Amino acid sequence: MTSSLQTMIRDLHRRRGRDRRGLALAEGVRLVEEALAAGIDIRGAAVSPALEATTRGKALKAELTGRGLRVEEVSDLELDALTDTEHPQGITAVIQPKDWSLADIRLLPGLTALVLDGVQDPGNVGTMLRTALGLGAAGVVALKGTADLTNPKVIRGGMGATFRLPSISAAPEELVAWGRLQRAEIWVAAAGGEAASRLPRRTPDRPPVLLVVGNEGSGVGPILAAAANRRVGISLAPGVESLNVAVAAGILLHEVTRD
Repeated sequence: MTSSLQTMIRDLHRRRGRDRRGLALAEGVRLVEEALAAGIDIRGAAVSPALEATTRGKALKAELTGRGLRVEEVSDLELDALTDTEHPQGITAVIQPKDWSLADIRLLPGLTALVLDGVQDPGNVGTMLRTALGLGAAGVVALKGTADLTNPKVIRGGMGATFRLPSISAAPEELVAWGRLQRAEIWVAAAGGEAASRLPRRTPDRPPVLLVVGNEGSGVGPILAAAANRRVGISLAPGVESLNVAVAAGILLHEVTRD
């Protein structure tokens, strides 16, 4: 028999459902642990016997029930049908993501925010969120055409980064206007751009930076390209045309966030 929680979980696999409800999904033990640690509101969780196959899973279930959260028992087969991961580890939880805004990104001199312009693959978006958190970026802004930040694959790929790092969807014009108010420079990733290794290092005197990476096929859109202060690139071996966008973003972030 399908419960209201299971119906909600199925609905949250669709962007329309996530937008309507203002909720998302966290699948797997580590991601639910991260949500709890970050103080994310958990509306309920479906758990299967597989969760209690490990000490860590037993502890997680005990913590959820100990907090008085809704925990619904399902079979392993039923849980598999509720998730899109190959190994859901016996749990999927309904969460209310943080409602970040551009004001939450403290773009002080020397700091960098990562901007995703039309990055469509949710796995790449999740990886870049995780990298941005790990390298000390001030936040991530997703522009039109970028995978939805509440997509389960984005949240899973980010390994909890969206719970801790300001992550916002915005229009290109809104971003440019906000960047000007922050006195930030816009650096766009582009083939043939200035070598990343030669870019100004992070110092208190360097203006804040909006580092923009675009679609692997078409690159950065015209609004950000026109507003750019710099075009930055990565020197590649002869015969190599490009890198995966998540890899390129990681390399560029490493260069612009290090002292």
